[in-house]
Amino acid sequence: MRRSNSAALLVGLLALLVLVWTLAPVAWMVVSSFKPTPAIKTASPTWLFEPTLEHYRDLIGAGNDVRPFARNSLLAAGLSTALAVGLGALGGYGLAHWHHKSKKHLAFWIISTRMAPIAAVILPLFILFRQLGLIDSIAGLTLAYLSFNLPFAIWLMSAFFADVPPSLEEAARVDGCSRWQAFWYVVLPTTTPGLVTTGVLCLVFSWNDYAFASSFSGPGSQTLPMAAGRLITQGGVDWGQLTALGTIIVLPMIFAGLAVRRWLVTGLTMGAVTGE
Repeated sequence: MRRSNSAALLVGLLALLVLVWTLAPVAWMVVSSFKPTPAIKTASPTWLFEPTLEHYRDLIGAGNDVRPFARNSLLAAGLSTALAVGLGALGGYGLAHWHHKSKKHLAFWIISTRMAPIAAVILPLFILFRQLGLIDSIAGLTLAYLSFNLPFAIWLMSAFFADVPPSLEEAARVDGCSRWQAFWYVVLPTTTPGLVTTGVLCLVFSWNDYAFASSFSGPGSQTLPMAAGRLITQGGVDWGQLTALGTIIVLPMIFAGLAVRRWLVTGLTMGAVTGE
């Protein structure tokens, strides 16, 4: 009993350490975004200050309007996530039900494309997108994000579909459903945790991307991470606006994760158990 209590205490302390390590930078950024500029630039941390929204107001001012960047982030990340989840569900279903000796090799090849460093695919994609006229466009960014999210979505969804009992689909087929109807009305709803998990993770990957955005976007398609980069110049760093913009970028993803945390935990657990 004493050993069990000690282990539980150790796990609790480690969890607390990880929690502080993870949340402390975010908390510092959020608090700093409400500090007046003199309080941010002091050598010693200032804990008592009068909160201000000046940095958020500056972000929508005439010279630093981030609303076009936010619109581009929403469009590119949202479209790529929707496509990745839809195509990933179809691909994952096919991969889970494809019985062939080369199945494992195909599955590994799919996920290996996600393991490749972004720097290795940027140049081929840039040449391809330039030929197709997709540079500086939301469509180009969407396809760039999709190229990295789709293999991950197929791999993750195949694990969820493999966990669905074949008897469910067989019963639907006996009741008169076509294969597509059995998939759409019976099989797909049972993998809702997987769809939510895949969607949230793909959205986070796309929303936070900087490498693809810096390579393929232009004046008309730059995203929020690119706007943050513009605040770091040779003349100095605008810490007030940078922390405010960082808060705008980070908080939506945190709230999205909290809103679907039940599905997210269930989905990740299922995927870990059933992955082949």
